[in-house]
Amino acid sequence: MDRLEVAHRRLHNHHLSGPPLPDPAAVVRHLGASQAQEYTMAKWSLGQRTPGADDAAVQAALDAGTILRTHVLRPTWHVVAAEDARWMLALTGPRVRQMSRYYERQAGIDDELVDRATAVLTEVLQGGHHLTRNELQVALARAGIEASGLRLAYLVMAAELAAVVVSGVLRGKQRTYALLDERVPPTPALEADEALAELTRRYFVSHGPATVKDFRWWSSLTLTQIRRGLAIVGEDLTSADVDGLTYWFAPADPPTRDPSPTVHVLQGYDEYGVAYTEGRTAANIADLSIAPAGTNQVIQPVVLDSQVVGWWRRVVERDEVVAEPHLAVSLDAAQCDAMRASFERLAAFAGTPYRVDLDT
Repeated sequence: MDRLEVAHRRLHNHHLSGPPLPDPAAVVRHLGASQAQEYTMAKWSLGQRTPGADDAAVQAALDAGTILRTHVLRPTWHVVAAEDARWMLALTGPRVRQMSRYYERQAGIDDELVDRATAVLTEVLQGGHHLTRNELQVALARAGIEASGLRLAYLVMAAELAAVVVSGVLRGKQRTYALLDERVPPTPALEADEALAELTRRYFVSHGPATVKDFRWWSSLTLTQIRRGLAIVGEDLTSADVDGLTYWFAPADPPTRDPSPTVHVLQGYDEYGVAYTEGRTAANIADLSIAPAGTNQVIQPVVLDSQVVGWWRRVVERDEVVAEPHLAVSLDAAQCDAMRASFERLAAFAGTPYRVDLDT
């Protein structure tokens, strides 16, 4: 195995190539979690792996509560399958909360305040109420808790990490919050080792080949937990050494590669790009420096035959969206056509015309 095979296996395991997945919930269930700061484009990550699904289909799954947007794994947004929310939060929530302590202190938040705020949020949301963040802020103020900006964000996040609050239905263009217990039917609890093994297996099956350091960053688990998780899953996973790194993955023959050229235009936090640290170079075999000035990561990657070859900017205009690719390599005519075809799939998903500006 070399780095290029690592990338092709990874592309296949992400279901960006190979057989599609049937619906957005199946995508999230397979990946374990899908990072989702940018709400609109995060939905593209799910639709991209579900041929035929459009933005409305992904939003319908979010509104129905079959998939949920919450804080889990790291102090950022992820989409998770409803049935996975409780056990995953039980496993990673305490670690993520610990990672948030510095910012909580900066915002004047302590455990007593978190408990008071969570009680208020529980009271105002119970009975099937789905409220916007501004409405939660008003409810907290009525209870004598002044919260805005960073303070409000971290109080709500603490309630999410405690498996109390989760995403609600979209109200017009405004996102809402609801109670997890009212959104998700009771599910059997997993023992700590069961949850640890499940998350370990999910990550390396869907994101592998990947390194332990990659998984540590993605999951927020400790090295001790990860070593135990790998020991529990045993022969469900195997490993290979490539260029001095040990990659873990589900045992399988190398996948059939997509016809070349194949292009995938990704959102900035798509799991294919963001879910790795030291293993990231496998998808950028030339170690190209292609990020915008002043950034430390690729923004909205352009992937050609498994390799990141550039990034693209999304410019929303009155009647269309302009896609501005910034490439580190020259594309031939067939590769340009493949890139346009990928943007056409994005346009069909979004229901918005995309114009590709190749002069940037």
